[in-house]
Amino acid sequence: MDYRATLNLPSDDFPMRANLPQREPEIQAYWDEIEIYHKAIAKPPRKGTFVLHDGPPYSNGEVHFGTAMNKILKDFIVKYRMMDGYYSPYIPGWDNHGMPIENEVLKTFDAEKKTPSKAEMIARCREFAEKYVGVMRGQFKRLGAIGLWEDPYLTMRYYYEAKLVRVFGELAARGFIYRGLRPTPWCAVHQTALAQAEIEYMETESHAIYVRFPLVADPNGVFAGHDAKHCYAMIWTTTPWTIPANLAVAVHPEFNYVIADVDGDRYLLLEDLLSTTMETIGAASYKIVANLRGAAANGLIFKHPIFDRNSPLLLADFVVAGEGTGIVHIAPGHGAEDFELGARNGLPVLCPVDDAGKFTAEAGPYAGLPVKEGDYRVIDDLKAKGTLLKAGKVMHEYPHCWRCKSELLFRATEQWFMNVDHNGHREKCLEAIRNDVQWYPKESINRITAMVGGRPDWCLSRQRIWGVGVPGLHCNECNEAFVNAEVIDKIAARVEQEGSSVWYTADVSEFVTPSVACPKCGSENLRKDTDILDVWFDSGSSCRAVFEQYGLDYPCDVYIEGPDQHRGWFNTSLMVGMATKAAPPYRAVITHGWVLDGEGRAMHKSAGNAVAPEVVIEKYGADCLRLFVSSTDYFTDVRYSDEIMTHIVDSYRRIRNTLRFLINNLSDYTPEKAVPYAELREIDKWVLSKLQGEIDVCRAGFEGYEFHRVYRVIHGFCATELSSFYLDVCKDTLYAESTDSHARRAAQTAFAEILSVLTRALAPILSHTAEEVRRIAGDKCPAMSNVESILLTEYPESRAEYRNTDLEERWSHLLLLREDVYREIEDARQKKTIGQPVEARITIALPEDRLEEVREFEPILADALIASEAVLSTANGEEMAVTVEKAPGTKCERCWQYRTTVGSHADHPGLCDRCADVVA
Repeated sequence: MDYRATLNLPSDDFPMRANLPQREPEIQAYWDEIEIYHKAIAKPPRKGTFVLHDGPPYSNGEVHFGTAMNKILKDFIVKYRMMDGYYSPYIPGWDNHGMPIENEVLKTFDAEKKTPSKAEMIARCREFAEKYVGVMRGQFKRLGAIGLWEDPYLTMRYYYEAKLVRVFGELAARGFIYRGLRPTPWCAVHQTALAQAEIEYMETESHAIYVRFPLVADPNGVFAGHDAKHCYAMIWTTTPWTIPANLAVAVHPEFNYVIADVDGDRYLLLEDLLSTTMETIGAASYKIVANLRGAAANGLIFKHPIFDRNSPLLLADFVVAGEGTGIVHIAPGHGAEDFELGARNGLPVLCPVDDAGKFTAEAGPYAGLPVKEGDYRVIDDLKAKGTLLKAGKVMHEYPHCWRCKSELLFRATEQWFMNVDHNGHREKCLEAIRNDVQWYPKESINRITAMVGGRPDWCLSRQRIWGVGVPGLHCNECNEAFVNAEVIDKIAARVEQEGSSVWYTADVSEFVTPSVACPKCGSENLRKDTDILDVWFDSGSSCRAVFEQYGLDYPCDVYIEGPDQHRGWFNTSLMVGMATKAAPPYRAVITHGWVLDGEGRAMHKSAGNAVAPEVVIEKYGADCLRLFVSSTDYFTDVRYSDEIMTHIVDSYRRIRNTLRFLINNLSDYTPEKAVPYAELREIDKWVLSKLQGEIDVCRAGFEGYEFHRVYRVIHGFCATELSSFYLDVCKDTLYAESTDSHARRAAQTAFAEILSVLTRALAPILSHTAEEVRRIAGDKCPAMSNVESILLTEYPESRAEYRNTDLEERWSHLLLLREDVYREIEDARQKKTIGQPVEARITIALPEDRLEEVREFEPILADALIASEAVLSTANGEEMAVTVEKAPGTKCERCWQYRTTVGSHADHPGLCDRCADVVA
């Protein structure tokens, strides 16, 4: 007789094959249909509000792997908080203004052989940005991320642009804004100033020259009356092109300097660098003829090494002793420290380089040359003048434009700045960093502290078109630049209605009234500023524009972005927030690492190692990509490769198969059939106790933003406690016991609770899979029934009544014994003593102390070992002894266990007594 029909075999309600690439879009369509985001944030907030503020990606291309990881991490946080009882709105955003889009749009006009007006440029840039907002939004949604996708914040929206004008006005009213001539990083390719956040330092090869400046005057006798024609200051520089702008040299007042004689020529240079310098310039012999402190050299005057003008010696604390000669050549037009030193000493600001990086007429014979060519011409002229001591090359870190990767110039230009030291602002920011913000990982506080502590004044103006115009005015009579509060209000009101282009298209008279005049000379003959605001001001002001537009409280709870944002968005948001709200815009900041390939190299399309997230999703599904992200310690750099993903897919299958086993063995179960906790079997109570510990670890992982802890504990629980033990042990009870037996219903009761907890615990990570589970088996678990989505359920909390550490401790002895015995069972299988463990009779002899630990488990020991029979005995010595042999009796045709009772029932001669009773 075939007894298969009498077994309680599992259903096939939850398929083993996930088919995620096809199934996930269906689930996402369902979420859209039921408006899952709006229903999630409409739940009564038991625990209050938690807001993650989205750092806006730039809308000029498709989503790359790093951006996908960032969005997935944010989705973990938002979904967990939603499920945990918080009102947790997520407003996705995009950064829309700026040079990259402007450059792409200019190419389209060039192709049309058309010169656009500013208004036409702005309109075309808006179209371009809008296109990629749509592209990226679709790709973000395909990751499974939920949010206010139909109404994201865009920095090009009129309300946002108007808020930028108003925030600029607030800063001006508080004394933070000034316009001044200062050296700023300048990109000659794009012909605009750059902010600190737009600079990348990259290894480059530069000229390195040693130059001597002839002595002109020595009022204090530093050179002791030696012939001035043979006395010099020696400098070293890696920017020969700045020599034409030289106006002075500088020494540190506290350093020790020497006068060194080399074949009758005497040189002033730093004592600590003397031997290195002499070796480099090839001086075979030299001697020290005088020692002095830097301050004693004050008053010396030298001559420019090329031009007929003087270069006085000045004292400067910024001179360093690590390289060169300890004497710095000073060009106030090409360096911030040089500029400040020159201002204190009455030097003019000479900047003989134009917007395109070419020398102007002020550079004399170099006029019209690009500065890179100027390097060679300057070196040649120094040789001709006899002032070049040595020319070579050096590899060093040099600032480059973050967009075009060209080397930057530092040139003095008129720009709008935010004074970061006004009214103690920098120190207030540093204090807030230390006391008011949590940093993840903890050591990231060092990075933001260094960036804020060392940052220069913020250059807010850009010489471009696509952006919000600087709302400043200039006097046509005296050229004074100023900001007027009344004009700011008018500009903001117009921008809010018509967009930023109104600043270009409307006449200045539409913004000023007769009461507005130049604060310096009183003239009413005014013009508009033509620069735009730095795009980092756009994103840095999101803590005002977004929070106020969407009714969110200031500050928000968390920012999360990559490490570059310590000098970027984290930094600029802090500048704006502290200056206008007297508090940081965030309570916590999370920094994630970069995504690298399997060999640890940065992913770049040009290197051919970039992996598009849509390719991964098409192959494995978004949930596998999300599981990959959850598995990483993303506080550091993250590696991705096909090999790594293979392991992640295996982990996903293990988790899915565990859920599948639970679901498919609950097909005939309903919550009304649940067994009260007090009446559960001890093994069921043990697994539920273990489950509570897993819940606590999951919650701690989400609370600390350590999602790899969630991944590890759930995967480990599925693989070890469940699949390798509990579920295996329960199979005989589930399949062979009578349908409504107490033992089977007890196991199903535990199954339902485990399924409920695992599904909800996984929902923020494996959102699609968890939704699939709810659809198929939600009615088995009260916590998942009668809801439209798994994302509308509550995140599980551990239950004290299920936690029993004493029980776990006792059962740990059984598990340890099982592990030891299984090695012997495997050995018996290898020797062909038995086939499967169920064929075995196992005798376990234990030392007395260990026997006492497991004696109580003897009635269930065979089930725990998946054997037909298992007995305990006392060992003769101190070592455990295990005997594995063929079990006595005959194999039951129904449960496949070997029993001596098989054949004792006339109606069912092939069954053991248990199975015969069940069938009867």
